[in-house]
Amino acid sequence: MKITKIISHVLSCDMPETLGYSQQYYSKRTAHIVEVQTDEGVTGWGECFGPGTVALANRTIVEKVIQPLVLGMDPMDRDVIWHKVYNLLRDHGQKGMPLQSLSGVDIALWDIAGKVAGLPLHKMIGGAHRTVVDVYGYGMMLRPDENADSLADRFVDEASAIKDMGFVATKMKVGLGPKSDVKLCEAVRRGVGEDYRFMVDANHCYTTSDAFYVGRALDEMQAYWFEEPVAPEDHDGYRELRAALKTNISGGEAEFNRWGWRSILENRGLDIAQPEVCALGGISEYLRVLALCHAHFTPVINHVWGSAVAVATNLQLLAAMPPMPGGLHPWEPMLEFDTTENRFRDDLLADPLDIQRQVAATGGQVAIPTSPGIGVEPDRAFLKHWAIEP
Repeated sequence: MKITKIISHVLSCDMPETLGYSQQYYSKRTAHIVEVQTDEGVTGWGECFGPGTVALANRTIVEKVIQPLVLGMDPMDRDVIWHKVYNLLRDHGQKGMPLQSLSGVDIALWDIAGKVAGLPLHKMIGGAHRTVVDVYGYGMMLRPDENADSLADRFVDEASAIKDMGFVATKMKVGLGPKSDVKLCEAVRRGVGEDYRFMVDANHCYTTSDAFYVGRALDEMQAYWFEEPVAPEDHDGYRELRAALKTNISGGEAEFNRWGWRSILENRGLDIAQPEVCALGGISEYLRVLALCHAHFTPVINHVWGSAVAVATNLQLLAAMPPMPGGLHPWEPMLEFDTTENRFRDDLLADPLDIQRQVAATGGQVAIPTSPGIGVEPDRAFLKHWAIEP
């Protein structure tokens, strides 16, 4: 079997409303789906992390840089392909967009391998430690035309609604400034009540001192985790926050490959690791990062952002994740689910995952797909309709 073509499908659509997080507001949704074709008719699907113009730039890397390096190679030799591409791109970026681009290709190669074997991805990795996984819903996004007071009123209702949908926990965004953000967090706690987990995602907007201000308030509110409180490069800040706060410190979505993850894990600055498989180097590298996390006794809850391809890939990985540290009632991971409108997740597939219906019916859980590979197939007519032409 040989790789004959790699295609990047970059999709874009207008969103019903403008939403934001601590770094920007956005009114368009983007997804970057990677298709790897072979001479035996087996096709693999993957996804690259990165919105907007980043997706357009990554398309060039996938099609103009990576594709010429791997055409004619056996797609089953995915580790050989990974290291060939990484080694030849090492001089031009060990992190960032080259790794995001390689991630989508690598996921597609694993999809091909599963289809050839007739096995779902979790079986290819070693089996399912769980056949269902808990799901948390995130929402409570920033709006450009609302101040802290109006957002707080909105967040009370949004948080309550996510809880009522059946999700086992919820996550909010912050980024207006420390004092205003504490007000938003208090609103979410009111919305979900006292005995429900809520998490706070800062998207690395704080200095260490400001993160301490918010983090001490979160301790009082008994938040479950404080995500990316400071810049991903600030390893000392993470370690100081973890040592002083009761709230779990989480992060890692902006870290890449095993060497980057080795540094942050050895630094002991995370209570919960959040690797992003569509960015850090794909499934091949994710498995190495997962092993590093568990070697450092750091539990993992995958970062999930993107289309149904990313969601399905993460469901497979969460199924195959060993319990850590184990026991009769082990600590369990959760699937991250964006509760805002996302047609590239809900309408992309010929056979939709229908996660929100499953969550409502099961009290917060979703089943792991059992079809070969990552377990899903995009609708080609949908891809064509929403594609941004080169």
